[in-house]
Amino acid sequence: MSLTILQPVTVLVLWSMVMWAWLYATRLPAMAQARTKLDQTLPREVMLGGLPSRVRWKADNYNHLMEQPTLFYATALTLTLLGQGEGLNLWLAWAYVALRVVHSLIQALVNAIPLRFGVFMAASVVLVILAIRAAAAAF
Repeated sequence: MSLTILQPVTVLVLWSMVMWAWLYATRLPAMAQARTKLDQTLPREVMLGGLPSRVRWKADNYNHLMEQPTLFYATALTLTLLGQGEGLNLWLAWAYVALRVVHSLIQALVNAIPLRFGVFMAASVVLVILAIRAAAAAF
């Protein structure tokens, strides 16, 4: 059984940690500068709403990396267990990871929504194809 498809899985996990670190590297200084009061009775959006958009974009992207990519992880692990983690499936996995990194950079740096959405949709199509291929192998 080839475990090669676990490489893009690992890269996306590590990229998520990069975004996590970037989020705190920008958020904590911005909170200090804005003198943000930590109030557990306030919703997060209210408490952190005064932070600059450029700071919030990193947190938004980190949250996005905790959403759809979970389906990628499940699909890639399924393909690994089925012995289908090579060839086209591996290329699709790398394409998904590359698109998610590009999506992150767009959102974190400029947040150009139409461009970001296009990249998100391209990644989603790749993930759907990968999921269909996993289903075909499983059934």
